[in-house]
Amino acid sequence: MNLSGFKNKRVLVTGASGFFASRLTNRLFESGAEVSITTKYNSIIDNVRLARIWDNIHVIEADLRNPDSLVQIKKLKPQIIFHFAAYNHVGDSFTHVLESLNSNAVGSACLMESYKDYERFIYIATSEVYGFQKNVPFTETMIPFPTSPYSIGKYTGELYARMHHHVYGLPITVLRPFNVFGPYQSPRAIIAELIIKCLRGETIKTTEGTQTRDFNYVENLVDGVLAATLSKELIGQVTNIGSGVEIQIRDLVRKIHALTESKSKLEIGALPNRPTEIWRMQADHEKATHVLGWTPKIGLDEGLKLTVDWYKKFLSVYSDPSSPLLNL
Repeated sequence: MNLSGFKNKRVLVTGASGFFASRLTNRLFESGAEVSITTKYNSIIDNVRLARIWDNIHVIEADLRNPDSLVQIKKLKPQIIFHFAAYNHVGDSFTHVLESLNSNAVGSACLMESYKDYERFIYIATSEVYGFQKNVPFTETMIPFPTSPYSIGKYTGELYARMHHHVYGLPITVLRPFNVFGPYQSPRAIIAELIIKCLRGETIKTTEGTQTRDFNYVENLVDGVLAATLSKELIGQVTNIGSGVEIQIRDLVRKIHALTESKSKLEIGALPNRPTEIWRMQADHEKATHVLGWTPKIGLDEGLKLTVDWYKKFLSVYSDPSSPLLNL
């Protein structure tokens, strides 16, 4: 992928220490961009995914919900902004409602009001905004019906971004990535959790697992985001970034169990379903393919193998008593 369009550009990534955002940040740095990030804490310990490039990027310590701290962005004058920062756990958002709404809606609005003199603003929304739908695949023309505080906050931020484009004519693009996975992901995400438990031989308890999701290896989604940023056709547009392939969660569990050659006991059906469960999720990525020429390069099976291999190395460093990490 040709990333020359980012060379020497002043680029800001909010929430850059997150899983998805950190991979994008590393790719932007490799492209020759002048990378700045926002983070709550200016500490490599809290931003370990960026350790390789930490000394070569500009760090802005800021809480997006606090307009005073966003004055730093005006001084930076970024040409491109990637807005990832969010409260990002669907299930936990039901017990952290105000934090989720404030982070995803209010934080997004504060950021967009703090600075408008950019060449491009990429709002990273989520496939979760589709929520309750009667049909799949999910197309950008569907009316969203978000079913969690997380997705309501994200959709509110998306609407605010679209309002800024409509009212002020600002060059904003909204992207709705579907489920992402890969190395460095927190075990709060299902694939990382399953891999770690399988590698450790722990019992796996799930719901009946008939719900489906559209899982995407992280580098595929990074490619999609970068391509969308360089496309003028997507200014003012909402675009899905997903594989278009759905898999039942119980089949995913069995696939990971086999890949890891695990001895873990599988108890599929041991847990109750969530009352707000989205039963099917699948992306219609025709728009991204037509406009960007983007399709996923790494399939689910290959991506899972790469991810399993990474977590084997991770556990050897993180869990081995003789590991240099534990001897710090």
